Amino acid sequence: MKTPIKNVVLVHGAFADGSGYEALFHILNDRGYNVFVVQNPLSSLEEDVNQTNIILDRVGGPAVLVGHSWGGAVITEAGNHPNAAALVYVAALQPDNDQSALDCITSLPPSEDSAILPPDEKGIVYNSKEKFHGGFCADLDARKAAFMWASQGAFYAKAFSTPITNAAWKTKPCWGCVATEDKTINPDIQRNMYSRSNTKITEIKGSHVIFMSQPASVAEVIIEAAESYVQ
Repeated sequence: MKTPIKNVVLVHGAFADGSGYEALFHILNDRGYNVFVVQNPLSSLEEDVNQTNIILDRVGGPAVLVGHSWGGAVITEAGNHPNAAALVYVAALQPDNDQSALDCITSLPPSEDSAILPPDEKGIVYNSKEKFHGGFCADLDARKAAFMWASQGAFYAKAFSTPITNAAWKTKPCWGCVATEDKTINPDIQRNMYSRSNTKITEIKGSHVIFMSQPASVAEVIIEAAESYVQ
């Protein structure tokens, strides 16, 4: 019997925080969903998964678990939580067992416009100021891009190289949004991962941050996942 899910948990990616989900939050909230936004520490896969599990504990019932970019690796592991009923990958990494996010993102050559820098002396990865707008969020205005670069999270490279141990997409229904103009994660990498996992794919024209530039389109995919739930 179909019993639509009313809870949505949003997991952000690297170089970001949960505030980027504000527009998507309001769309889903206005449609009657209980929306929770995870604030990842970005220090390790284990700690980001733990933070997501803390939120999944709070929801009190089935939830659609949504991950953007690095957040896709997080929900691949955290999606094993009993309250994670469906997974939605938004321009996201979707590793297999014994595969890391780094394995996925390097499976095809990077775009020349990618803003991702090598780790610094502390093992932290940042985005280049010069390439950030074009390589990360080209369909947002320059003022917004400048703020996003200045407020990017300190993402520890060790998280990127940690392999997945139990890929939840093997047992949970999945939806995936391919960002067709993505310069951070090659759209063909997204297509390859989602095709391998039998994820239902929706292609959305936009940059890596389609959840910000095309929130209505991303919301429709999340709502489809929520309404497709069979208990």
